[in-house]
Parts: sequence; C-alpha cells; structure tokens
Amino acid sequence: MLNLESADNLFQTGDFTKAERLYAEALTGDPRNFHAVVRLGYIALLANRLDDAQKWLTEAMDLKPEDATPKTLLAETFYRRDDFQQAAPLLRALGREAMAKKLESFNGAMPYQIEGKAEVTYLKFVMTDPLPVIQVQVNRSEPVNLFIDTGGAEVIIDTEFAEEVGGAQFGTERGTFAGGQQAGYQQGRIDSLTLGDFIIKNVPVHMMDVCRFSSVFGGKRVDGVIGTVLLYHFLATLDYPQGELILRRKTKETLQHFDQDEKEQKHIVVPFWMAGDHYMVAWGTINKSQPMLFFVDTGLAGGGFTCPESTLKEAGIQLREGLADEGIGGGGKVKAVPFVVEELTFGGAREHNVRGVYAGAFPFENAFGFRIGGLISHGFFRPYALTLDFTSMRYFLERKEFAEAA
Repeated sequence: MLNLESADNLFQTGDFTKAERLYAEALTGDPRNFHAVVRLGYIALLANRLDDAQKWLTEAMDLKPEDATPKTLLAETFYRRDDFQQAAPLLRALGREAMAKKLESFNGAMPYQIEGKAEVTYLKFVMTDPLPVIQVQVNRSEPVNLFIDTGGAEVIIDTEFAEEVGGAQFGTERGTFAGGQQAGYQQGRIDSLTLGDFIIKNVPVHMMDVCRFSSVFGGKRVDGVIGTVLLYHFLATLDYPQGELILRRKTKETLQHFDQDEKEQKHIVVPFWMAGDHYMVAWGTINKSQPMLFFVDTGLAGGGFTCPESTLKEAGIQLREGLADEGIGGGGKVKAVPFVVEELTFGGAREHNVRGVYAGAFPFENAFGFRIGGLISHGFFRPYALTLDFTSMRYFLERKEFAEAA
C-alpha cells in the first residue's frame, strides 16, 4: 500500500514517470490491483502510448466491468486511433448517445482521410492577432474563415453555416468553457475540409454559434475553429512570426526529416502529455514558482496566461480590478480581470511581462486527477514557431524574427 500511496502523490503532482514505476511495482505483490492497473492505463494514454493503454484498460474493465473510469479512458484510446467503431459502444454505455451515433456513422469510411499529392501545405494567416485565422473550404464551399485554437477539440463549425453546407447532426452534448461556464453544442460530421493542398475527407465536428466571436476579430466573420484533434493528424506548426500554419503528413520520413532539422536548428524541446481528446499539458513556471503543469490552450485572445486563484497567490500576483473588462467564451460572457506575469517559462522558453487574464473559475485545475496550475496561450507563443509532434509527444519552439504583421 505504501507504493500505491506514494504513486498517487506523484501522479497528483504530475510526476507521471515516477508514478508509473511505483504502480508497476505495486502490481508485483498484487497483480489484480484495480487502481494500479487503471493508473498504468491512464499514464500510457497521457503519453499517447496507445497499445499499452489498451492493454491495461482492457484488463481494468475485466476486473471491474461496472466501473466507468476504464471505459472512459479506453473509449479515448480507440478515439485517438480513429477506431470509432470500438469507441462508440463504450461511449454509449457512458451515456454519450450523440457522440456514439456520430462515430457509428463512419462505419465503412476512414475518418480524417487526407487526399492530395503534397507532403506539406502552407496556409497563410488571414490575421495573426488576436488569434490566427486561416481560410478553408467546408464541403467544397466558398472559402471561409476559421481561427486556430488548441483549447478546442474537434473542428467546430458555426451551426447556421453547417446547415448551409449540409453538415450532418447527431444530437446535443454540453461542454465546459471559459470561466467554468457550460453550453450545449451539436455532434456533427462534414464530408470534407480543404486546407491548402490537402482535402481531409470524413471529418467529425462540433457545431455551435461561432459567428458571435466575429466581434473579437474586429468584425471579420469567422465560421469555425481548428482545434487540437485535427492538428493531431499532422505534424503541425503554428508559425506566428511568419504568419502561417504548416501542415505536414505524419509519415515516418517526414518525422525523421523534421527531427534532423530540429537537431541542426537546436529548437527548444518541451515534452507534453495529453488528457482527454485535447488537454495538452507541459511543465512551466510563473514568477520563479515551483514547476507546475500548464494547459496549452492557444485560444486566449488578447492574453498569454490565465490560472486559478491558487496560482495567483503562489506567484504573488495582484489583479488589476480597475481595468476589468468583459470577454466572451464558448459559454457566453465572462468578466476578465487583467494582470501581468513578470516571468513565465514553458520548458526552456522564457518570456517577461506576459499579459494575463483572470476569468474566475478555472475548471481544469483538478479535473484530471492531477493539478493544472494555469493555461498558457497566444501572448506567450506569439514570438515563436510552435510545432506539435504527437508521435514523440514533444513541442518544438523556435524564436523568430517577426514578418510584417498580418
């Protein structure tokens, strides 16, 4: 039991590697320990080691078929593999009927089927601030604007626009957004998404009112969001200084070539983990704090950081209540109180005087069984080309000179 208690403490603080070792040691004396088996499956999933995750989580389901935790994690394991037919019955058993119906609709169709002869495509940002916007086609529509936000999961399409282009709908679910607010969204599907030289066929999407965010972009109409799940299917770079999204096919040769370039360029390399379908976390510090895990959500318009009240106290940060404003999140309007982070680090990347925004409730702090101390975002990454490698679970950051502002 001592190993399990120590492992749990390590897990809660985000030290997954050491925790994994102790959970494995606990099983040598008690091979059917459900808690240790589940945690080994969870850690494997966080590291995107999907074969290991499936092994442990299947074993956990055999030990306790009625328990929801291994079902939830195993459904995510299959979902990340695009094995929707195995994910669907698990989600239905968990009460997620709309999601299950959507995934079942892909029977006989390959999700995220990438067509086109190119190995890489470059999409210039229509604008870079307050968030990057690119032009795409949905079901062969005229070009429309979507903004990029790793705080989003699947591609999100504006509800009215989705109806115009014939997007399929499968039912409503609820999500948690900025400030802890909740709102409903539709589970849906589109036939194709054209991104530069690539046409992605059979794309699962969420549908909600996106056009209301147009005011954030100076009145420029936006009809959707590119989230983490789409980027997961590529070796993707958000090159903020040069104003472009680079999508590379996730082939062995592409990854080897990029890895060689990275060694020559000596980029900053930051390991990360991923909970759920898009909650990417990596180590950083705020005002010389102890290291803590940050959720990498690039969609905080006008800010580089937000966090729970506990982190503000730990970092000795005072809110500028007199400058409070109203922001808009997926769940509606939120009170946004600014603050300044004197020093913010993300792995080996370091920035000073980063604008922060406090929006009250921070629903991610303890949502996944380990503490997330804050959310790092656009204002921090703005000087960098940020590459997301979901094969090796590493970020690459290259600080660059700014091109002419988009």
